[in-house]
Amino acid sequence: MFSLRFDMRCPDWGAASPADLYAAAVEMSRYADEHGAMAIMVSEHHHARDGYLPSPLVLASAIATATERTPIQVGALLLPLHDPVRVAEDMVVLDHLSRGRVSYILAVGYRPEEYAMFGRDLRGRGRRMEASIEALRSAFTGEPFEVEGRPAWVRPKPFTAGGPTLFMGGRSPVIVKRAARFGLGVLTEGGTGLQSLYEEECRKHGREPGLFIDTPKGSVSSAFVAEDPDAAWNEYGPYLLHDAQMYAEWMGEGHDTVTKSRASDVAAMRAEAGNYRIFSIDEAVEHVRATGMLALQPLCGGLPPELAWRSLRLVVEKVVPAARG
Repeated sequence: MFSLRFDMRCPDWGAASPADLYAAAVEMSRYADEHGAMAIMVSEHHHARDGYLPSPLVLASAIATATERTPIQVGALLLPLHDPVRVAEDMVVLDHLSRGRVSYILAVGYRPEEYAMFGRDLRGRGRRMEASIEALRSAFTGEPFEVEGRPAWVRPKPFTAGGPTLFMGGRSPVIVKRAARFGLGVLTEGGTGLQSLYEEECRKHGREPGLFIDTPKGSVSSAFVAEDPDAAWNEYGPYLLHDAQMYAEWMGEGHDTVTKSRASDVAAMRAEAGNYRIFSIDEAVEHVRATGMLALQPLCGGLPPELAWRSLRLVVEKVVPAARG
């Protein structure tokens, strides 16, 4: 009934330190695992002034060792920025640590700063993505292979037969066609209307279509619950606004998603009633009954852990039992 996502933003003006936030992410994951969370997701970006999570597999490893049951997803992993052999080794070790609970949404990314930081060609990111997927698949066999003219051998073999589950993330026809060609499911940023193209392309390549999730308009992926939403907006609002404005700055006008906010202040964000929501307990129960899910971003925008815990405990202690009842 609920999921958690962590991107670990920590603006300089925030009340929490990075150490506090990372410790809280692991403890919240442990708590969520004990109380039936459906999924835990960690994200990746680089060259971010607010410290956005740059090493998702490190955090995913800490979460994996603190949990026992909950699926963990790295979404998105910006695969073209990585050496595919090095990342394959990390993925295989994490596959064993988690006993196969970690999956990946692969994405090419959209920020030139990230490609410049790692000396990669932004214009060639599609070709590098495809070569990297091929390298991962070779690595997951546990047999020697070559990548970019280099001899490679990744051991041990993965815990999961064939390697961890991979999805493709994005919102363009090119990405959907690539997913079909490689036999991967797709998770979009919403509103693409590309499912029929995906299914057609899969069958063209002799494959049955995989999972295709096109996030619907009006989705809420940064939800909070409060006994007094008015008071909570005063406390939580600046952090939620920071998160929204950073994403909007990165995306610019040319990159759009169904969860993007264009709010210029907290009042405008609240009035949008969009992705960033603070529900009352009754509203949260209604949302779960209508959608089946409450998608939480507990530490959104560097939210201090004491405030984040207040919302998470209400979800577990009040919302989930009422929704089940």
